[in-house]
Amino acid sequence: MNERTGVITFKGNPFTLLGPALKVGDRAPDFSVVDTALAPVSLASSAGKIRIISAVPSLDTPVCDTETRRFNQEAANLPDNVVLLTISLDLPFAQKRWCGAAGIDRVVTLSDYRDRSFGLNYGVLIKELLLLSRCIFIVDATDTIRYVQQVPEVTQEPDYAAVLDAVRALL
Repeated sequence: MNERTGVITFKGNPFTLLGPALKVGDRAPDFSVVDTALAPVSLASSAGKIRIISAVPSLDTPVCDTETRRFNQEAANLPDNVVLLTISLDLPFAQKRWCGAAGIDRVVTLSDYRDRSFGLNYGVLIKELLLLSRCIFIVDATDTIRYVQQVPEVTQEPDYAAVLDAVRALL
């Protein structure tokens, strides 16, 4: 298992990421997560679509809450061939509760709690916390990674404009 240091901090403290450092042009790895009804979801579940995949530590934290709400709002301005997936290690029951309370209706929340295959395959599992780091991947309809934004400080929001510009460049 790859261990990568010097990539992220959490509240200013350095942490270790487990898994590969994916880059633009790489084939997007498969993963096995579950939705809020405990149904299995993989990369193939959204085949043929452009995917904005947002990895977050927990929806129950202020920055993750803000980020997911923002992407939910932005989704209204994107065509139907773009799907937004937010993946965390929150339990599906907590994700469902949070989405209901937050009015999230365009972002699909998914849980990597079972085997952390997303976190490990995409290189965003924080070894010391067993949470996902804040990272955005854009995967095109052919399962090629077209954009990666690893947020260096986990407690900061991503650059939304850069993500949306990258998606629009694929349309």
